[in-house]
Amino acid sequence: MLPDPTLVHHLSATTGLSEAEAGRVVEEVVAFYAEPVEAFVRRRHAQLQLRGHKNPEIFARIADELASRVVAAPHLTERQLRRLVYG
Repeated sequence: MLPDPTLVHHLSATTGLSEAEAGRVVEEVVAFYAEPVEAFVRRRHAQLQLRGHKNPEIFARIADELASRVVAAPHLTERQLRRLVYG
């Protein structure tokens, strides 16, 4: 999917990036936010666990992060978050 040309032009005009560079930035940002909720939860759980955080803190933090994403994910309970991680 090609990025919105108006957005690419605006980004190029306001940042000094070339149109090609701005297009790649837009594509990367869109891909970042296109990550499915399940994949995001599993990835963040693994990252936070590696940093030594415990599950109650991890699941609360993930729930907060999901609520603040650009396209907000549905509210998930701690149980639902656990099931995404552990099946």
